Amino acid sequence: MAESVIGLYKTELVRWEGPWRGLDDLELATLGWVDWFNHTRLYQDLGYRTPTEVEAAHYAAQHAQQDAEHVGAEPGATAAAQTGALL
Repeated sequence: MAESVIGLYKTELVRWEGPWRGLDDLELATLGWVDWFNHTRLYQDLGYRTPTEVEAAHYAAQHAQQDAEHVGAEPGATAAAQTGALL
């Protein structure tokens, strides 16, 4: 996977937008490319969504599952206390 990302980086940024005047210019361009890669670029394997969208959906599903598991818990009780009460 990392080799694929490095190949994309070289193809889409370094070779396409170069030549660079210096390392500082390349570093700033790299920051922009990484932001685009994670927040704008659509991935076919992710259902044409960005990694940021998939990550947000993952954590939302986790929180929903945790909330569903705590339904019926006593208000103000901690998870450890509830678990101990069940034993």
